Amino acid sequence: MRQASGNAKWPVLKRYDGDHLARIALPIGGIGTGTVSLGGRGDLRDWEIANRPNKGFVPMARRTGPFFALYARAAGAEPVARALEGPLDVSAYEGAHGATAPNHGLPRFSTCSFAAAYPLGQVVLSDRAVPLTARIEAFNPLIPGDPEASGIPVAVLRFVLKNRTAKRVAASVCGTVPSFIGTGIADASKRGTNRNTFRRGHGVRGVFMHCASGDTTAEAWGSMALATTAKGAVSFRTDWRDAGWGTPLLEFWDDFSQDGRLEERGAGSGECPIASLAAEVVVPARAERSVTFLLAWHFPNRYTWTPCAAEGACREADRIGNYYAERYPDAWAVAEKAAAGLAPLERKTVAFVRAFCASDLPEPVKEAALFNLSTLRSQTCFRTPDGRFYGWEGCSNQGGCCHGSCTHVWNYEQATAFLFGSLARTMRDVEFAHATSDTGLMSFRVNLPLERARDHGKAAADGQMGCIMKMYRDWRLSGDDALLERLWPNVKKALSFCWVPGGWDADQDGVMEGCQHNTMDVEYYGPNPQMGSWYLGALRAAEEMARYLGDEPFAATCRRLFEQGSRWIDENLFNGEYYEHQVRAAKGRVADGLRAGMGSAPSAEPEYQLGPGCLVDQLVGQFMAHVCGLGYLLKPAHVRKALRSIMKYNLCEGMTGHFNCLRSFALGDESALLMASYPKGRPANPFPYFTEVMTGFEYTAAVGMLYEGQEKQGLRCIENIRSRYDGRKRSPFDEAECGHHYARAMASWAAVVALTGFQYSAVDGVMTFAPRQGRFFWASGEAWGTCRIACTAERARISLTVLHGGLALSEFVLADWGRRIFDRRARLTPGKTLRFGISRGN
Repeated sequence: MRQASGNAKWPVLKRYDGDHLARIALPIGGIGTGTVSLGGRGDLRDWEIANRPNKGFVPMARRTGPFFALYARAAGAEPVARALEGPLDVSAYEGAHGATAPNHGLPRFSTCSFAAAYPLGQVVLSDRAVPLTARIEAFNPLIPGDPEASGIPVAVLRFVLKNRTAKRVAASVCGTVPSFIGTGIADASKRGTNRNTFRRGHGVRGVFMHCASGDTTAEAWGSMALATTAKGAVSFRTDWRDAGWGTPLLEFWDDFSQDGRLEERGAGSGECPIASLAAEVVVPARAERSVTFLLAWHFPNRYTWTPCAAEGACREADRIGNYYAERYPDAWAVAEKAAAGLAPLERKTVAFVRAFCASDLPEPVKEAALFNLSTLRSQTCFRTPDGRFYGWEGCSNQGGCCHGSCTHVWNYEQATAFLFGSLARTMRDVEFAHATSDTGLMSFRVNLPLERARDHGKAAADGQMGCIMKMYRDWRLSGDDALLERLWPNVKKALSFCWVPGGWDADQDGVMEGCQHNTMDVEYYGPNPQMGSWYLGALRAAEEMARYLGDEPFAATCRRLFEQGSRWIDENLFNGEYYEHQVRAAKGRVADGLRAGMGSAPSAEPEYQLGPGCLVDQLVGQFMAHVCGLGYLLKPAHVRKALRSIMKYNLCEGMTGHFNCLRSFALGDESALLMASYPKGRPANPFPYFTEVMTGFEYTAAVGMLYEGQEKQGLRCIENIRSRYDGRKRSPFDEAECGHHYARAMASWAAVVALTGFQYSAVDGVMTFAPRQGRFFWASGEAWGTCRIACTAERARISLTVLHGGLALSEFVLADWGRRIFDRRARLTPGKTLRFGISRGN
């Protein structure tokens, strides 16, 4: 683990030089609050705080966008002023009217680098003509197990100034933000007046930006605050001069660059008044000082992703709100509360990141797992006022992409359950208590508000089976018997739905043959490994839950079907190298709700099928079974051979010779796992995505390899992914599929689980690790900490530390090595370390 220059407290997982900054956009914001992103050069971009995605959006007023600037004057020298940004990327040099980047005309620092360990981002700036070097430290609290502290609508921006001279330097840091509140309202004529006012609050001073008039129910109605915790002199403007051409910027720069102080201009009222706030600081010779700014926001009016059909008639019913907006009356309250708790929030965030980064795991695994947590903070995710957690599949540039916490996509991600278990359990509640009908059909997209939850009315075979497995996973991690008992009747119905006439397994033989809508956005017909392994996993999960609840007849049914189905798939779908799809036309009536209308209708030769292809995630159910601790669903030898075949046939080393008929997520000399390959012959028209590359599916295959001891191959796949998201070509914090910040990419967290062998059951207090030497991070959804394992030939020494939350432990297992049973459940609290030994074979 490497340290950021000048800050020993913040860990760094990845550094980016000046050639790998252009695409970096690190989202800063809480879970369910939206974000503004820190760009690779230190700019603020992608302002996505007003209830919807807004990729590329930078608020502009009077030819000026948001920026921070530095004034510095060494004793006896002339003053110098710079935007606190590095050089512009050359892609911004050319446009119809010159450079295209916001604030392109401002003087800026000549050299720049970026360092990150999400959610901590640092930009290091230097220039020979400036007596100070500057480091921007940006973050938002991220504390696993604490969604409240991790859900604050604020960006913390600390500017650390280091004097590289032998003379004292008088300095000032100034932030500028156009008050764009109201932007995005469909009818601009309804946009009201924004007002900026200077405020002194508890521990903060700054400019409060709010709507003074206008439509209070509008999506973009709300407030923002630009505040500082600085103790020294502060000056401000609630608006800039209103003039033509470049005069507003000229007049501001002349004012600030003269002495680092601002004189008020304008009335601070209008459609988009510009707020500026400057904080003065003296930096002694060879010393370092910092100034902290808070950018807070509050936009309460989130609207449903499934508005009612009657135009305008259901507007109030369609307004579903935001959880965070219930916690604060406005953005100024956010700033005050965040400032008051900033030190412990930062300390706990850094403790998490440090513990994770210090794990003895390969760097690409840690990078993939940690950096994809940014999706939880993006507009992909939100919380309603009742605290429930929802997600789009991803984000288009100006809107969510594919609504409904889509079950067949969210099945893959593992980060939420292991880091924020309480949020994951709200998703299980929605799926089974609200989206599942009396017949057991689970709408794979949830309409909102919840009164409309089942209106979608379509079931996805993989989505529904995966939810059953997730119910088992989340119950086991939490030990929440009350949740299991309450949802079990509908869990049971959801599995029994497989057996309805015309259903997925109407003949109840443990094999899905019917019309199977799935995550490829088509219907498969006939037995296939993807749906088949999800089904086997659901049967095993349901068996375990039924047995725990005393429902032995249902448990026996699940066991019988599992054994039959597992045997049949191994005997009939495994072709000696991998599992393939037996395409069959549907016979008889297809049950209602099974056809989503996105693929071909059943016929003698249905189109858009997998057929004899080698599918990248053919073993997705086995992937999930390993994560859940359910063991093997299929013959281990076949599983391992299939994973080797995926590496053999699907790995494309360089894309220049690859034909792709749809979207491209890998190009040029990049390497990736293809969605499917056809070494034994290809159907004329396979499923739509077969030539594509998608990271969530690649992680699924890679994690499967890690579980099967194919570590070199699995790591190579993960390295290939992360090399594509290198800051130069793509943002390291935005793995796209059907939209930016795609939920499926959070399958990357499972690589941490696989390599450590981590399992925890709060039901019986048993924790399991692989017998792997080193220090490892663990998280159970409510608690997290570290585990040190030191093994000799016959004995292992364990140091188990809880850093957050509480943990009950009755048994600790080193898989296939030994175990330690405690006389009574050990109860670990934060800061407590349990040390013990295990003899081999115990």
